[in-house]
Amino acid sequence: MRVGAEGMKRILQLFVTRWLSRTPFGLVVLGIGWWIMRKKRRNQEVTRADLREPGRKQGSPYAWHGPSSTNRR
Repeated sequence: MRVGAEGMKRILQLFVTRWLSRTPFGLVVLGIGWWIMRKKRRNQEVTRADLREPGRKQGSPYAWHGPSSTNRR
């Protein structure tokens, strides 16, 4: 089984997180990192919402679009 670059990044994040969570100082570092990433993601959501066109469907064909009336009996 081959793991791509994204998978390796996730595994490395897991090991670093577990290693840092062993000490109180590491927990503070993790908390600060979580807070910074939360702010960064919130800012990205605002800019992404501004770029969306009204009435445009979601781009993913695998996303759930709510209950469908096509297969009702």
